[in-house]
Amino acid sequence: MYKVKAYSAASATSPLGPTEINRRDLKERDVQIEILFCGICHSDLHQARNEWIHTMPTTYPLVPGHEIVGRVTKVGSAVTNYKPGDLAAVGCMVDSDRSCPHCKAGLEHFCPNMVLTFNGPDKHLGGVTYGGYSTSIVVDEHFVLHVPPNLELSGVAPLLCAGITTYSPMRRWKVGKGQKVGVVGLGGLGHMGVKFAHALGAHVVVFTTSPGKKEDALRLGADEVIISKNNEDMQKHASSFDFILDTISADHDINAYLNLLHRDGTLTLVGAPPKPLSVSAFSLIVGRRSLSGSNIGSIAETQEMLDFCGQHNITADVEVIPIQKVNEAYERLLKSDVKYRFSIDMSSLKNA
Repeated sequence: MYKVKAYSAASATSPLGPTEINRRDLKERDVQIEILFCGICHSDLHQARNEWIHTMPTTYPLVPGHEIVGRVTKVGSAVTNYKPGDLAAVGCMVDSDRSCPHCKAGLEHFCPNMVLTFNGPDKHLGGVTYGGYSTSIVVDEHFVLHVPPNLELSGVAPLLCAGITTYSPMRRWKVGKGQKVGVVGLGGLGHMGVKFAHALGAHVVVFTTSPGKKEDALRLGADEVIISKNNEDMQKHASSFDFILDTISADHDINAYLNLLHRDGTLTLVGAPPKPLSVSAFSLIVGRRSLSGSNIGSIAETQEMLDFCGQHNITADVEVIPIQKVNEAYERLLKSDVKYRFSIDMSSLKNA
């Protein structure tokens, strides 16, 4: 066991501040990583403020962070896929039971005993797992990912959550050339959805309520931008989409988008509105349309996503901040005041 610097929340109402945490000594299949960048996900904020108390209550102190990119410093004796000096990444999970049907199918993210990167049960040290707002982490080799060397590391970090969350459903529903694909919302998730759909060869249409986002959407790879409040423009696209990715986390009219799908089209939710959405049966019955949901992705699919990003030179658009500005970043996140994700330069923690 060794100590590392970290930033933690002591309670639901306290700001994050500097602390020290314990990391386990390497076991034979462990990889030790010096953390270089860690993205800020909205779930970091939710958990820091215990906003998921009824489904995923927070244990304090909490060290958030599950968009981790760094460099391998040590490996256990049985590790075969990593060596010191390698670039490596860690996403939303650090363990699973390896024995359930989901794990055996290579779908660890559905494992009922999946261990989250932070605020999950720590079977090694007791208590809960601590995330990437720290200088170092130790993770089982199976849950460590290779990072393509050509990518800017600050922009790689959000790929471990926002990236795989948008990439996975597009692969699941076989988005590709000749398809018309919609992306609802142009935030942290939506901007990655646009980049992936464009790289996969689809005709990409962005739906936004903000006319000011049109130029940015086109820059990111959109072919068209529709202001969703304009009913006439929405109706022009009725029954024409193969796939729509809905990234909105606020209450909205899901039927307006379902009605844009043509026969056998699919709309996948990756945003999580706090209240149930009202779905009209006729929006699904007409055209044999489907409504689905998706969360992150398996380890293998996350590696596939990173490799795809390396091939197409895709990273998230980020604003790099020092750890000392994390509380300010949380407040700005609540106002959607970032294009499009925050990435923490963890070298700043050495001076905390």
